[in-house]
Amino acid sequence: MAERARVKPARPASPAPRKRRLRRWLLWLALAPMIFSFLWVLMYRWIDPPLSGVMAERIIEARRAGNSVFRIDQQWCALDSVGPYLPVAIVAAEDQRFLEHSGFDTVEIEKALAAREDGARLRGASTVSQQVAKNVFLWSGRSYLRKGLEAWFTVLIELLWNKERILEVYLNVAETGDGLFGFCRACEVRFGKDCERLSPYQLALLVATLPNPRQRRADKPTAYLHQRASWIVKQSEQLGGPAWLQRMRGE
Repeated sequence: MAERARVKPARPASPAPRKRRLRRWLLWLALAPMIFSFLWVLMYRWIDPPLSGVMAERIIEARRAGNSVFRIDQQWCALDSVGPYLPVAIVAAEDQRFLEHSGFDTVEIEKALAAREDGARLRGASTVSQQVAKNVFLWSGRSYLRKGLEAWFTVLIELLWNKERILEVYLNVAETGDGLFGFCRACEVRFGKDCERLSPYQLALLVATLPNPRQRRADKPTAYLHQRASWIVKQSEQLGGPAWLQRMRGE
């Protein structure tokens, strides 16, 4: 009887392939959020965001407070439909070097840090691009995590959108009241007119309510709001008024 062939025991898998597979999984795990965020921002280059991060935050806050009737009041409008004064007023108030920087205003950041060193309270130096990053993709707050994510999304926004799209998204997602988002709807709610029919001063009053639009109302302006609005109108004129908008578009 022939001797039965001896079956050799299976050798254990080499640890090297397992390590390579682990490294590949870790690499994909690290890259997946970056790829997802890239595609997310790219999609909003052409698609209007149906819900922003701050909107979702306000809904959650209302539900936790037992307010089941809270609703988001927003009306999306194109940049071309708001007239020439509102975009300039926003830039005059929030980010006068909007066309010169790539998402981060280093001049204002240095001023804020210098003031901090002198003992003053650290003031905000966020650009319109940074505010879009926070409003659309993130949440409010001052944690290091949120600021880091804000910087990342700001880079993507500046890379994938043009300045016109950044400004258009900003004026549509900015919080302008309690449950009220976007300046187009705010013009109707506060003054009963669309943005094109409001005076530069009325538009400046709306912009002046930032960054506390839930406590301030453009249709019931305080002395501070009047002072702030007058300053915004003057700054808008110094930027060139409607001519600034033409410069942004390269006309």
